Amino acid sequence: MIRSLVPGDIAPPFARYAHGVACEGGSGFVLTSGQLALAPDGSIPEGAESQAALCFANIDSILKEAGSSRDGVLRINAFVTGREHMAGYMAARDAWLADIAHLPASTLMIVSGFTRAEFVVEIEVMAALP
Repeated sequence: MIRSLVPGDIAPPFARYAHGVACEGGSGFVLTSGQLALAPDGSIPEGAESQAALCFANIDSILKEAGSSRDGVLRINAFVTGREHMAGYMAARDAWLADIAHLPASTLMIVSGFTRAEFVVEIEVMAALP
C-alpha cells in the first residue's frame, strides 16, 4: 500500500505533491520530498545551520506520520547553494544524527538555487519502516 504523508504540524507543500510517501508491507520505505526551511508561520530562518535544523525537524514530522523515525533513515540527500553553507548544514546533520546507532549513507551537492533566494539548504531522506 502506498500512502501520501502531509503532516499538519509543518508548512504545507508548495504545490500538488506530498511531503513524503510511505510504501507499506514487507520491507516498507518512506521517501520524503526535498524539505526547504519554511516554518508553519511562513518564516524562513537565516543561515544554513538554522535552515537545515528546520528541514530536519520537518523530516522528523514526516517520518513520525509514516510510523518511522530518524533511526530508520537509510540515505540523506542534501543540497546547498554554496560551499560557504556546507559547514552549517553538516553541523545540523551531525546534531540530528548524534544519538543514532547506525549512520546513513549521505550525499551533499552544491546547486545554483531553489524556488526562493532565501533558501540555502534542501534535504530529502529515504527511511525504512519498522
